[in-house]
Amino acid sequence: MARARTYPVVATVIGRVKLGEADLILTLLSSDGSLVRAVAKGARKPTGKLAGRTQLFSEGKYLIAKGRTLDVVCEASLTDARAKIAYDPDASEAAAAICSVARLVSFEESPDPYLYGLFVRSLLALAQVQELEGEGERQALLFEVVAAYTLKALSHEGWRPETSNCIECGDEQVTRFSVAAGGALCESCARDVAGAQLADPALLGWIEALVSLTFDDLLAQPASLDTACLLLEQAHLWAATHLDARLKAFEFLRGV
Repeated sequence: MARARTYPVVATVIGRVKLGEADLILTLLSSDGSLVRAVAKGARKPTGKLAGRTQLFSEGKYLIAKGRTLDVVCEASLTDARAKIAYDPDASEAAAAICSVARLVSFEESPDPYLYGLFVRSLLALAQVQELEGEGERQALLFEVVAAYTLKALSHEGWRPETSNCIECGDEQVTRFSVAAGGALCESCARDVAGAQLADPALLGWIEALVSLTFDDLLAQPASLDTACLLLEQAHLWAATHLDARLKAFEFLRGV
């Protein structure tokens, strides 16, 4: 029996790369948690039929044709433009950081529905933050949402930070923290780990909260802006170290 030449996908655009004068290569995170890469022909033309349906962060229904090297988007219809994020500079920067992690923890032909659910909920949280009035609180929560998504996604992939016991020996008396080692360390084990930093109990508590609490819970008890900046920094270091990647969107978000 011949294989189908086209297939439908419900997905969010998490990456766009220019191709030629008018086309785009889209990276899509599908609803089953796998990545799909496909060419959207004419998507960079203002009058192209795909131009308004392939924007970054937007969710849509796509009909994709199999190709020799890259698949091709045949049809697309928007289901959620996510305008609150796309048209707000701060929210779009935060969403870009989330997308940069999503592209590294998801893979082609490797379904994991949890990753799509987590991704969609994090974007919804960003949109919820934009409805708040205080600028400082909004900024802190944007950082908090990005950090929470990052640590939740990496924990799901097997890189959960240990915050309660020494990652090496299990001792409850932790005094140091090492991203490279995988989390908290006791004073004895820390001697053998280069770069282990003094552990701030409050910061360790927040890291554990970002991993274990729901987004609703986190939005209900925002951290201070200073703490949120530290959490974003730790999430950035955690992802860059364990994914072995430079995350430019985080650098831009943090103003590094």
